[in-house]
Parts: sequence; structure tokens; C-alpha cells
Amino acid sequence: MSATPSLFNQHLPPLADRIRPKTMSGFIGQSHLVDDQKILSKLLENDQLFSLIFWGPPGTGKTTLARIIANSLKAEIHELSAVSSGVKDLRQVIEKGKANRDLGRSTILFIDEIHRFSKSQQDALLHAVEEGVVTLIGATTENPSFEGISPLLSRCRVLTLKHLTEEQLNAVLDSAIKNDIILSKGRVKISKDVKSMLVQSAGGDARKMLNTLELAVSLAGGESVLSIEILNEALQSKTQLYDKTGDYHYDAISAFIKSVRGSDPDAAVYWLAVMLEGGEKPEFIARRLIILASEDIGNADPKGLTIATSGFQAVHMIGMPEASIILSQVTTYLAAAPKSNASYMAVNLAMGKISSEGTPGVPLHLRNAPTGLMKSLDYGKDYNYPHNHPNHFVDMDYFPEGKQETFYNPTELGYEEYIRERLKEIWPKRYSK
Repeated sequence: MSATPSLFNQHLPPLADRIRPKTMSGFIGQSHLVDDQKILSKLLENDQLFSLIFWGPPGTGKTTLARIIANSLKAEIHELSAVSSGVKDLRQVIEKGKANRDLGRSTILFIDEIHRFSKSQQDALLHAVEEGVVTLIGATTENPSFEGISPLLSRCRVLTLKHLTEEQLNAVLDSAIKNDIILSKGRVKISKDVKSMLVQSAGGDARKMLNTLELAVSLAGGESVLSIEILNEALQSKTQLYDKTGDYHYDAISAFIKSVRGSDPDAAVYWLAVMLEGGEKPEFIARRLIILASEDIGNADPKGLTIATSGFQAVHMIGMPEASIILSQVTTYLAAAPKSNASYMAVNLAMGKISSEGTPGVPLHLRNAPTGLMKSLDYGKDYNYPHNHPNHFVDMDYFPEGKQETFYNPTELGYEEYIRERLKEIWPKRYSK
């Protein structure tokens, strides 16, 4: 009597591959791309083929969509990884593409992790893409605009994929249980609680969910019911979406900065914890806090910059795990501080002015005159030293002629309220409002 096949049968592909749909009708998720009258459905309906880059989190269907497109358009598909493939591999595919073109057949080159493409790899491929020898479909978890693939990017349509919803993950799970060659036999019962835990732990990643299920069933051995305990063993640890080199890195730091800027210390500490638990470098976070202290707090609380800078030094000296305490202190202080972007806006306005009007000459009275020749040319003439005047102030024009303008508009929050009142007193024409 032959042994019962298992999910880890060496002659079978992994579960995620076994249930991978071959047509768009069986594809679950990404409705904004695959539903009727959406871009991919139109592409297949019109029998069109153009280069694409699928950008989205792991397990959202990038490889599956590439294969469905190739299958639907009867194109020959070659799959490479940007990590393990070299220029030689690319040239081999290009030669096959040329042969197929002569036979009137299309060739799709699918490149996984295309964000890791080197310049030499890009150079080897660009000409073939431009001439239509191959149609490129790239897959990346990284924001293409942040990676070094700009020459290819300009020749491709970027399509964004989203994490699968719980409803979509449940649909994938039900499909696996119903259609898989092994799971469909019903030898292993999967309760609603287990299914719910599988979905919750997946983090929107269908492949991860299926891999976890596959491992859990294998760990269950001959048991007929898949228990929560076995599933926990398969999971080992909670899903971590954070990738300190990936797109979630940019999303998390963005959420963190926006929380501090929005004066919410609780949300700010939450995102700080997400980053630290994900292995983010504490120095990176500390540097961003220094920038924020000037950009979003500024003179509303001048101590913010001092505290942020001191925090960076302390983080650098101490390191993790204690650096988390320092970062939390700086984060909560800056989040609770009064906010002003007046300094940030001032320099941007001034730089925009210079950019549009050019760099002016410095008025003679504002120039130093360290030599007799410079003095004879009126360098420093008519300059009034403020400290020789009452209140250490003298009404003088420090702008080039005709260029006087208000760039800095202090708020009425924190220390900037005092600054605003002083400026109104000494420069009433500019700060009378």
C-alpha cells in the first residue's frame, strides 16, 4: 500500500505554487488592476503587450499576474532573479527573444527583485526592451522611484499592488482547502479559529499564509485536527512587516514623523516601537528627529533642536537596547512641544527668491574692509554697529537695494510669540500685522 502524500512530498511543488491560478478569473485581489475595464483586463482583452513593473508587498500576486499575462497572450515567458542572474543570463533570453520575434511570437522577461538590478544588467537589457525584442515585467517590493532603475522605469508602466484584505486572504485559504490536491482530500480539519489566526498572522501576504499552513499541517503529522498550538509552533513569532531596507522602512518613518509633527506622542512612540522592533538603526531615527526639531518646531521651542542633537549623541554612545529610552524621551518631548515651520518656510521662500532672481551683489556698507584699499572703495562705509546704540538695535537696510521682503513669519506659539512681538516693535513696517 502506498504512503499517503503529504504537503511536503518531494515530488510536489509548494502549496502556494500548486494553487496558483492560471487565468485572471481565478485571481484573487488587486481589483483596481484586474476588474473589468481596469488596465490589466483591458490589456488582455485587446491582446496588448507592453513593459510593466509590479510594485507591491510580498505575496500580493506579482509573479502570478506575470504568468497569467504570458499565458493569456500566448507569449513565451522567461523568469530571472535580479539577485542571482547575471548579464550572461540576460543575453541568453534576449537571443531567444530575437528568435521568437522572427517566428512572430512574443517573449516576456519576468525579473523578480528588479530593484536590485545593477547598471551593467540594465545596460544589457535596455536596447532589447526599446526594440521590442522582449517585453519586460519586473517585480519589486521597493519604491521604484527610490531605486537605481530610472532608465528602465522610463520605459515601463508602474502598477501598484496592495496588501490583500482579510476577506481576500480568506478566499485564497478557502480556495486552497477546496482545490489543492492534498488539502481537498479533507484528512486534516481546519477550524474557524485556526483559519482566522492564519489570516491575521499573514499581514496581507497570501504566500506567507499558505507557507505557514503547509508547515503547520506537516507538523501536525497524522493528527486529524490542526490545533492553535501547532499553528503557533509553525508561526514561531508574530508577523513582522518591517523591512529596514524596504518600502515599509519609508512608510514607517513617514508615519513616525507625521505623528510627532501632529503633536501625538502616543502614536509617535508606537511607530518608534515598530521601527526599533524591526531592527531599524537608532541613529537613523535620531537624525530624522534633529531635522524635525528645526523643520516643524523651530523657534516655537528652540530647546527642541538642542535636545534632539543631544539625543543623537547619546544614542550613538549608548546603542541598543538602552538607546530606545533616549529616543522615546526625545520623541515625546518633540511631539508635545509647540510647533512652527516658520524657519523652514523662511529659508525656502528666500532660496526661491534667489533661484528666480539670481544672486545679488552685496551692498558696500555690509562688506568688511580689512585693507586700506577696501576702505578707499567705501567697503563698510555707513555701517552702524548695533551694539553702540540703545537696545543694541539700529534701523538699517540689510538687503540689496530694492530687495527688502518678509520671509520669516513667526507664529504666536511658544517662544515664537515673544520673537514675533519683538520683531513687530523693531521692524513695524514688516511685522505690523
